[in-house]
Amino acid sequence: MKKIISVFLGLAFVLLLAACNNGATPATTPPPSPPAETAPAPADPPTPIPDPPTPDLPTEATRTRPTVDREGFAITLPDEINTIISIGPSITEILVDLGLGDKIIATDMWSDDVPGIDGEIAVLDMMMMDAEFLIDRNPDIILVTGMTRTHGDDDPLSLVSSTGITVVYVPVSASIDEIIEDIRFIAAVMNVHDAGDDMILHMQSELEAIREIAANITETRTVYFEISPAPTMWSLGANTFINEMIETAGAINILADQDGWVGVSDETLLELNPDVIITVIDFLDDPIGEIISRPGWEAITAVQNGDVFQVTTSYTNRANHNIIRGLREIAAAVYPDYFQ
Repeated sequence: MKKIISVFLGLAFVLLLAACNNGATPATTPPPSPPAETAPAPADPPTPIPDPPTPDLPTEATRTRPTVDREGFAITLPDEINTIISIGPSITEILVDLGLGDKIIATDMWSDDVPGIDGEIAVLDMMMMDAEFLIDRNPDIILVTGMTRTHGDDDPLSLVSSTGITVVYVPVSASIDEIIEDIRFIAAVMNVHDAGDDMILHMQSELEAIREIAANITETRTVYFEISPAPTMWSLGANTFINEMIETAGAINILADQDGWVGVSDETLLELNPDVIITVIDFLDDPIGEIISRPGWEAITAVQNGDVFQVTTSYTNRANHNIIRGLREIAAAVYPDYFQ
Protein backbone atom coordinates (compact mmCIF):
# COMPACT_ATOMS: atom_id res chain seq x y z
CA MET A 1 0.00 0.00 0.00
CA LYS A 2 2.86 2.36 0.82
CA LYS A 3 4.20 2.12 -2.74
CA ILE A 4 0.78 2.74 -4.26
CA ILE A 5 0.37 5.88 -2.15
CA SER A 6 3.89 6.99 -3.07
CA VAL A 7 2.92 7.85 -6.63
CA PHE A 8 0.75 10.75 -5.59
CA LEU A 9 3.28 12.52 -3.38
CA GLY A 10 5.80 11.89 -6.08
CA LEU A 11 3.67 14.19 -8.16
CA ALA A 12 3.45 16.72 -5.37
CA PHE A 13 7.18 16.81 -4.79
CA VAL A 14 7.85 17.85 -8.37
CA LEU A 15 5.35 20.70 -8.56
CA LEU A 16 5.02 24.10 -6.96
CA LEU A 17 1.27 23.77 -7.31
CA ALA A 18 1.11 20.68 -5.13
CA ALA A 19 -1.20 22.37 -2.65
CA CYS A 20 -3.86 22.66 -5.30
CA ASN A 21 -4.26 18.90 -5.61
CA ASN A 22 -6.26 16.61 -3.35
CA GLY A 23 -4.76 13.95 -1.11
CA ALA A 24 -1.15 14.05 -2.29
CA THR A 25 0.99 11.61 -0.31
CA PRO A 26 4.78 11.31 -0.04
CA ALA A 27 6.96 9.30 -2.36
CA THR A 28 8.74 6.23 -1.07
CA THR A 29 12.20 5.05 -1.94
CA PRO A 30 11.96 2.83 -5.04
CA PRO A 31 13.71 -0.48 -5.69
CA PRO A 32 17.06 -0.46 -7.48
CA SER A 33 16.94 0.86 -11.04
CA PRO A 34 15.94 -1.75 -13.62
CA PRO A 35 18.43 -2.56 -16.38
CA ALA A 36 18.19 -0.04 -19.19
CA GLU A 37 16.52 -1.32 -22.35
CA THR A 38 18.66 0.32 -24.98
CA ALA A 39 19.14 0.03 -28.69
CA PRO A 40 22.40 -1.36 -30.08
CA ALA A 41 25.34 1.02 -30.01
CA PRO A 42 25.81 3.06 -33.18
CA ALA A 43 28.58 2.33 -35.62
CA ASP A 44 30.30 5.56 -34.68
CA PRO A 45 31.33 6.04 -31.06
CA PRO A 46 29.11 8.30 -28.92
CA THR A 47 29.97 11.96 -28.76
CA PRO A 48 32.63 12.33 -26.04
CA ILE A 49 31.65 14.25 -22.95
CA PRO A 50 33.58 17.55 -23.00
CA ASP A 51 35.18 19.16 -20.00
CA PRO A 52 32.62 21.78 -18.90
CA PRO A 53 33.66 25.22 -17.72
CA THR A 54 33.94 25.62 -13.99
CA PRO A 55 30.86 27.53 -12.78
CA ASP A 56 31.27 30.55 -10.58
CA LEU A 57 30.72 29.89 -6.88
CA PRO A 58 29.94 32.34 -4.10
CA THR A 59 32.93 34.21 -2.73
CA GLU A 60 33.96 34.02 0.91
CA ALA A 61 32.29 37.38 1.45
CA THR A 62 28.91 35.96 0.45
CA ARG A 63 29.21 32.84 2.61
CA THR A 64 27.00 34.08 5.40
CA ARG A 65 24.43 32.00 7.22
CA PRO A 66 20.84 32.83 6.26
CA THR A 67 18.55 35.00 8.34
CA VAL A 68 15.39 33.98 6.44
CA ASP A 69 14.38 30.58 5.16
CA ARG A 70 13.44 29.66 1.59
CA GLU A 71 9.83 30.70 2.21
CA GLY A 72 10.73 34.10 3.65
CA PHE A 73 10.31 33.35 7.37
CA ALA A 74 12.86 34.99 9.66
CA ILE A 75 15.14 32.43 11.31
CA THR A 76 17.81 32.57 14.00
CA LEU A 77 20.27 29.74 13.55
CA PRO A 78 22.07 28.08 16.48
CA ASP A 79 25.82 28.58 16.61
CA GLU A 80 26.23 24.81 16.55
CA ILE A 81 23.87 22.25 15.07
CA ASN A 82 24.31 18.75 16.46
CA THR A 83 20.77 17.39 16.25
CA ILE A 84 18.45 17.69 13.25
CA ILE A 85 14.90 16.66 12.48
CA SER A 86 14.49 16.35 8.72
CA ILE A 87 10.95 16.33 7.32
CA GLY A 88 10.84 15.56 3.59
CA PRO A 89 12.88 12.96 1.67
CA SER A 90 14.43 15.53 -0.67
CA ILE A 91 15.85 17.39 2.32
CA THR A 92 16.97 14.21 4.05
CA GLU A 93 18.95 13.06 1.02
CA ILE A 94 20.67 16.44 0.75
CA LEU A 95 21.62 16.41 4.43
CA VAL A 96 23.00 12.88 4.21
CA ASP A 97 25.11 13.66 1.15
CA LEU A 98 26.39 16.82 2.82
CA GLY A 99 27.82 14.45 5.45
CA LEU A 100 25.23 15.20 8.14
CA GLY A 101 23.30 11.95 8.32
CA ASP A 102 24.61 11.12 11.79
CA LYS A 103 23.05 14.32 13.16
CA ILE A 104 19.51 13.37 12.10
CA ILE A 105 17.53 12.21 15.15
CA ALA A 106 14.08 11.98 13.52
CA THR A 107 12.64 12.08 10.05
CA ASP A 108 9.43 11.51 8.13
CA MET A 109 8.12 8.07 7.18
CA TRP A 110 9.12 8.59 3.56
CA SER A 111 12.75 9.27 4.50
CA ASP A 112 13.26 6.51 7.03
CA ASP A 113 15.00 4.20 4.56
CA VAL A 114 17.32 6.80 3.01
CA PRO A 115 20.82 5.27 3.14
CA GLY A 116 23.06 7.05 5.62
CA ILE A 117 20.70 7.61 8.55
CA ASP A 118 20.14 5.46 11.61
CA GLY A 119 17.43 2.92 10.86
CA GLU A 120 16.15 3.16 14.43
CA ILE A 121 15.48 6.91 14.56
CA ALA A 122 12.02 8.32 15.25
CA VAL A 123 9.67 8.48 12.27
CA LEU A 124 6.96 11.11 11.73
CA ASP A 125 3.87 11.55 9.59
CA MET A 126 4.80 14.67 7.64
CA MET A 127 1.19 15.42 6.74
CA MET A 128 -0.03 15.34 10.37
CA MET A 129 2.72 16.93 12.43
CA ASP A 130 2.88 16.11 16.14
CA ALA A 131 4.12 19.35 17.69
CA GLU A 132 4.45 17.83 21.16
CA PHE A 133 6.62 15.03 19.81
CA LEU A 134 8.90 17.53 18.05
CA ILE A 135 9.20 19.73 21.12
CA ASP A 136 10.02 16.74 23.33
CA ARG A 137 12.87 15.77 20.98
CA ASN A 138 14.29 19.30 21.38
CA PRO A 139 16.42 19.33 18.22
CA ASP A 140 18.80 22.15 17.42
CA ILE A 141 16.98 22.63 14.12
CA ILE A 142 14.07 21.28 12.08
CA LEU A 143 14.25 21.42 8.30
CA VAL A 144 10.83 20.86 6.79
CA THR A 145 9.42 20.66 3.27
CA GLY A 146 6.80 23.12 2.16
CA MET A 147 4.64 20.07 1.41
CA THR A 148 3.45 20.27 5.03
CA ARG A 149 1.41 23.29 3.93
CA THR A 150 -0.95 21.37 1.67
CA HIS A 151 -3.75 21.95 4.19
CA GLY A 152 -3.43 25.73 3.84
CA ASP A 153 -1.64 26.43 7.13
CA ASP A 154 0.91 29.22 6.65
CA ASP A 155 3.08 27.93 9.48
CA PRO A 156 2.04 24.48 10.75
CA LEU A 157 5.01 24.38 13.14
CA SER A 158 4.49 27.80 14.73
CA LEU A 159 3.91 26.17 18.13
CA VAL A 160 7.25 24.39 17.82
CA SER A 161 9.17 27.52 16.81
CA SER A 162 7.53 29.46 19.67
CA THR A 163 9.51 27.27 22.11
CA GLY A 164 12.79 28.50 20.63
CA ILE A 165 13.44 25.57 18.31
CA THR A 166 14.63 26.80 14.91
CA VAL A 167 12.23 25.70 12.15
CA VAL A 168 13.46 26.15 8.57
CA TYR A 169 11.08 25.74 5.60
CA VAL A 170 12.27 24.63 2.18
CA PRO A 171 9.51 24.92 -0.48
CA VAL A 172 8.92 22.48 -3.31
CA SER A 173 11.15 23.65 -6.15
CA ALA A 174 9.91 23.66 -9.74
CA SER A 175 13.18 24.14 -11.62
CA ILE A 176 16.74 22.84 -11.60
CA ASP A 177 18.07 26.30 -10.71
CA GLU A 178 15.77 26.41 -7.68
CA ILE A 179 17.00 22.98 -6.60
CA ILE A 180 20.58 24.23 -6.79
CA GLU A 181 19.64 27.20 -4.62
CA ASP A 182 17.97 24.83 -2.14
CA ILE A 183 21.24 22.92 -1.83
CA ARG A 184 23.24 26.12 -1.42
CA PHE A 185 20.77 27.31 1.22
CA ILE A 186 20.80 24.08 3.24
CA ALA A 187 24.60 23.95 3.12
CA ALA A 188 24.73 27.55 4.39
CA VAL A 189 22.25 26.80 7.17
CA MET A 190 24.38 23.87 8.29
CA ASN A 191 27.62 25.82 7.80
CA VAL A 192 29.07 23.25 5.39
CA HIS A 193 29.63 25.55 2.44
CA ASP A 194 32.41 23.49 0.86
CA ALA A 195 30.32 20.33 0.80
CA GLY A 196 27.47 22.28 -0.77
CA ASP A 197 29.78 23.78 -3.38
CA ASP A 198 31.06 20.31 -4.29
CA MET A 199 27.54 18.99 -4.70
CA ILE A 200 26.53 21.95 -6.87
CA LEU A 201 29.69 21.73 -9.00
CA HIS A 202 28.99 18.07 -9.69
CA MET A 203 25.41 18.87 -10.72
CA GLN A 204 26.45 21.73 -12.96
CA SER A 205 29.23 19.71 -14.58
CA GLU A 206 26.85 16.87 -15.34
CA LEU A 207 24.24 19.26 -16.70
CA GLU A 208 26.74 20.93 -19.01
CA ALA A 209 28.01 17.57 -20.25
CA ILE A 210 24.50 16.36 -21.03
CA ARG A 211 23.60 19.62 -22.75
CA GLU A 212 26.70 19.39 -24.93
CA ILE A 213 25.71 15.92 -26.09
CA ALA A 214 22.06 16.91 -26.57
CA ALA A 215 23.14 19.80 -28.80
CA ASN A 216 24.43 17.25 -31.32
CA ILE A 217 21.16 15.32 -31.54
CA THR A 218 19.64 15.84 -34.97
CA GLU A 219 16.38 13.86 -34.66
CA THR A 220 14.30 15.12 -31.75
CA ARG A 221 12.07 12.55 -30.05
CA THR A 222 8.83 13.15 -28.15
CA VAL A 223 8.21 11.77 -24.65
CA TYR A 224 5.21 10.92 -22.49
CA PHE A 225 6.26 10.77 -18.83
CA GLU A 226 3.76 8.85 -16.71
CA ILE A 227 3.55 9.24 -12.94
CA SER A 228 0.21 7.59 -12.27
CA PRO A 229 -0.98 4.57 -14.27
CA ALA A 230 -4.30 3.68 -15.88
CA PRO A 231 -7.14 4.12 -15.33
CA THR A 232 -6.32 7.52 -13.73
CA MET A 233 -3.28 8.61 -15.70
CA TRP A 234 -1.28 11.66 -14.62
CA SER A 235 1.70 13.30 -16.18
CA LEU A 236 3.10 16.83 -16.09
CA GLY A 237 3.75 19.83 -18.25
CA ALA A 238 5.75 23.05 -18.10
CA ASN A 239 6.98 24.70 -14.91
CA THR A 240 8.18 21.42 -13.41
CA PHE A 241 11.74 20.24 -13.12
CA ILE A 242 10.86 16.92 -14.78
CA ASN A 243 9.81 18.80 -17.91
CA GLU A 244 13.13 20.64 -17.71
CA MET A 245 14.97 17.32 -17.39
CA ILE A 246 13.26 15.98 -20.52
CA GLU A 247 14.20 19.11 -22.46
CA THR A 248 17.78 19.07 -21.14
CA ALA A 249 18.13 15.56 -22.56
CA GLY A 250 17.21 16.99 -25.97
CA ALA A 251 13.66 15.62 -26.10
CA ILE A 252 10.19 17.19 -26.20
CA ASN A 253 7.57 16.57 -23.53
CA ILE A 254 4.31 16.01 -25.42
CA LEU A 255 2.47 17.92 -22.66
CA ALA A 256 4.83 20.90 -22.45
CA ASP A 257 2.08 23.23 -23.66
CA GLN A 258 0.27 22.68 -20.33
CA ASP A 259 1.31 23.65 -16.79
CA GLY A 260 1.85 21.53 -13.71
CA TRP A 261 -0.06 18.30 -13.24
CA VAL A 262 -1.83 17.05 -16.32
CA GLY A 263 -4.56 14.41 -16.36
CA VAL A 264 -4.18 12.26 -19.46
CA SER A 265 -6.74 10.31 -21.50
CA ASP A 266 -6.22 7.47 -23.95
CA GLU A 267 -7.46 9.76 -26.69
CA THR A 268 -4.81 12.37 -25.85
CA LEU A 269 -2.01 9.81 -25.99
CA LEU A 270 -3.21 8.34 -29.26
CA GLU A 271 -3.44 11.81 -30.78
CA LEU A 272 -0.05 13.02 -29.54
CA ASN A 273 1.58 9.64 -30.34
CA PRO A 274 4.87 9.89 -28.38
CA ASP A 275 8.08 8.32 -29.64
CA VAL A 276 9.03 7.25 -26.11
CA ILE A 277 7.04 6.45 -22.96
CA ILE A 278 8.73 6.71 -19.57
CA THR A 279 7.15 5.52 -16.32
CA VAL A 280 8.15 5.89 -12.67
CA ILE A 281 5.58 3.36 -11.45
CA ASP A 282 7.30 1.00 -9.02
CA PHE A 283 4.45 -0.81 -7.27
CA LEU A 284 3.38 -2.97 -10.21
CA ASP A 285 5.19 -6.22 -10.96
CA ASP A 286 5.56 -5.27 -14.62
CA PRO A 287 4.81 -1.56 -15.24
CA ILE A 288 6.15 -1.70 -18.79
CA GLY A 289 3.99 -4.72 -19.60
CA GLU A 290 0.97 -2.95 -18.13
CA ILE A 291 1.51 0.01 -20.45
CA ILE A 292 2.02 -1.94 -23.65
CA SER A 293 -1.05 -4.10 -22.95
CA ARG A 294 -3.50 -1.19 -22.66
CA PRO A 295 -6.32 -1.43 -25.21
CA GLY A 296 -5.60 0.68 -28.27
CA TRP A 297 -2.07 1.61 -27.22
CA GLU A 298 -0.58 -0.75 -29.80
CA ALA A 299 -1.14 2.13 -32.24
CA ILE A 300 1.30 4.40 -30.35
CA THR A 301 4.75 4.65 -31.90
CA ALA A 302 6.55 4.11 -28.58
CA VAL A 303 4.67 0.84 -28.01
CA GLN A 304 5.15 -0.34 -31.57
CA ASN A 305 8.92 0.19 -31.34
CA GLY A 306 9.33 -1.12 -27.80
CA ASP A 307 10.44 2.29 -26.54
CA VAL A 308 8.74 2.07 -23.15
CA PHE A 309 11.06 2.45 -20.14
CA GLN A 310 10.99 2.58 -16.36
CA VAL A 311 13.21 5.06 -14.49
CA THR A 312 14.02 5.28 -10.80
CA THR A 313 11.23 7.01 -8.92
CA SER A 314 13.26 8.87 -6.30
CA TYR A 315 15.75 10.16 -8.88
CA THR A 316 12.97 11.91 -10.78
CA ASN A 317 10.45 13.04 -8.16
CA ARG A 318 12.65 14.29 -5.30
CA ALA A 319 13.85 17.83 -5.79
CA ASN A 320 17.53 17.46 -4.98
CA HIS A 321 20.94 16.67 -6.46
CA ASN A 322 19.94 13.10 -7.36
CA ILE A 323 17.85 14.36 -10.27
CA ILE A 324 21.11 14.21 -12.23
CA ARG A 325 20.90 10.43 -11.98
CA GLY A 326 17.30 10.61 -13.15
CA LEU A 327 18.32 12.86 -16.02
CA ARG A 328 20.94 10.34 -17.11
CA GLU A 329 18.33 7.57 -17.03
CA ILE A 330 15.87 9.64 -19.07
CA ALA A 331 18.56 10.59 -21.60
CA ALA A 332 19.71 6.98 -22.03
CA ALA A 333 16.13 5.80 -22.50
CA VAL A 334 15.28 8.41 -25.13
CA TYR A 335 18.63 8.56 -26.94
CA PRO A 336 20.58 5.34 -26.26
CA ASP A 337 22.85 6.03 -29.24
CA TYR A 338 24.11 9.21 -27.58
CA PHE A 339 23.96 8.46 -23.85
CA GLN A 340 25.56 5.24 -22.62
